[in-house]
Amino acid sequence: MSEATMNAQTRQEALEAMTEGVDILVIGGGVTGAGIVYDAALRGLKTGIIDAQDWSAGTSSRSSKLVHGGLRYLYQMNFKLVHEALTERGLLLESTAPHLVKKMPLLWPFKTPLIERTYSTAGVGLYDVMAQIAHRGSVPIQKHYSKKGALELVPDLHQDSLIGAMVYYDARVDDSRLVLNLVRSAVDYGAYAANRTQVVAMGKENGRVVSATVRDLETGKEYVIPTKKIINATGVWTEETEKLGDSDGGLKVLASKGIHIVVPKDRINGKVGMFVRTEKSVLFIIPWKRYWIIGTTDTKYVEDFRHPVANASDVDYVLEQANQVLARPLTRDDIIGYYAGLRPLLQPGTKNGDTKSTKVSREHTVTEAAPGLVIIAGGKLTTYRVMAEDAVNFALGKAEAKRNPSLTATTPLRGAHGYRGLWNQRKALAKKSGLSVDHIEDLLDRYGDDIHLIFKAIEQDPSLGKELAEANEYLRAEIAFGVTHEGALHLEDMMCHRTRLTYERRDRGLAAVPEIADIMAGLLGWDDAKREAEIAAYQARCDAEEAALQVRDEAESQAVRGRHGDVTPMDKVS
Repeated sequence: MSEATMNAQTRQEALEAMTEGVDILVIGGGVTGAGIVYDAALRGLKTGIIDAQDWSAGTSSRSSKLVHGGLRYLYQMNFKLVHEALTERGLLLESTAPHLVKKMPLLWPFKTPLIERTYSTAGVGLYDVMAQIAHRGSVPIQKHYSKKGALELVPDLHQDSLIGAMVYYDARVDDSRLVLNLVRSAVDYGAYAANRTQVVAMGKENGRVVSATVRDLETGKEYVIPTKKIINATGVWTEETEKLGDSDGGLKVLASKGIHIVVPKDRINGKVGMFVRTEKSVLFIIPWKRYWIIGTTDTKYVEDFRHPVANASDVDYVLEQANQVLARPLTRDDIIGYYAGLRPLLQPGTKNGDTKSTKVSREHTVTEAAPGLVIIAGGKLTTYRVMAEDAVNFALGKAEAKRNPSLTATTPLRGAHGYRGLWNQRKALAKKSGLSVDHIEDLLDRYGDDIHLIFKAIEQDPSLGKELAEANEYLRAEIAFGVTHEGALHLEDMMCHRTRLTYERRDRGLAAVPEIADIMAGLLGWDDAKREAEIAAYQARCDAEEAALQVRDEAESQAVRGRHGDVTPMDKVS
């Protein structure tokens, strides 16, 4: 397999190559768009993908990072949707992305001795049965605990918050790394990829969309890309983007904001994650190697889609819900990181009421806003592969889709092929490479069998084998890899999406910024002025997000964040 490099040079080459025409142009570099371009590339279609921001910069880097069947759908009696999601969860865990998706135990504390235990046992029991039918053995089945047993698993649970508990399994994923992996996998099969490239117009012939004019936000240069079909997968931006097709068709999408907080691993004494029912919804306390992610909220959002931020009211709500079950209450002083994202909430029907050429699922819809312009919206991270398959099938039409079916269910993503064997060799790899076992495990869980590319870079430049001085969980080689193979163009791309230092460190990773900027500067050819401008831009972003945390009102907090714009300003779509 090739190295599937994405960098500044290949990005420029991709833009130029797309001007010769593509079969499908995907707009939107979140998990849905990334899944679509991968699906199309595997079918041998000439395919391109663009995004006005960085890969995964929107919703797909700001989720709860769960791959799950959706217990709430089970209680709504939507068995088909749960089965679909559990099937996808099993595929990711077992074959397509085992390096990125990990099974995760969640403790569900019971507050009532009979009713809650009975209905949850029945519900999760069915959940387990469906999971075993979909992928036998991918996760263990539920196990019940007494109050004493539950407290042994999570000693920091408040004794008055439960009478017993159940542990069931779902899975977690680094959402941003999944997107990067999908795009790189698509490039491996011939797709063209250009981040920070915005569609600004669509060209029509005889009422059919036949091209897109895109602007390289790095240079301002515009390119016309002829295409047989455009697939719009822009999430909360759906309505803004579909306007460019000059049609009264398309989908209606609203935005809902969800925030998460991050606390150090030693702040909560527990061996498993937690699923806690609240008055409004549920709260997840999700274990990662060095911290816990806690969330989420669900509030209507009408502000700037580019810059959702956590505010004081959001944080107070999450703390209040978590503290209802924790014996040692969390405070703001315990929080090391925050992030906020937007869920695209698909509204029923289509704008013009036409359902003849529309594929509808309970969670997502694919339709044609105008001839040549396909729109997909809704869904969730877990079922991105099904959404992608549906979108490409729809674009091709039934007959062609049958002749050229999707291969994504049986084709592992980059990094997955040799992952398990390498995991079993991790101690030997550590000894051979001179890295710690801890680093080898981190590298395998971020890159899978692409760890060999990291080793190759270190062999060529031994300084890359060193830890970052102010973020020793990362190697210098990972920063270089983010530029040479994962298409990072700016410091914030590295801080927010290639690494997660923006929420993994109390200072948002600022102490590590000078060293990271030095590595990037050498690879991207930044002079001193450009390097300082990148550092200043990231510092300003951090300052704006910190200032927003002090504000309670949504509009005001977004205005505070909005005073710092984008590294590459986007045009207003109209």
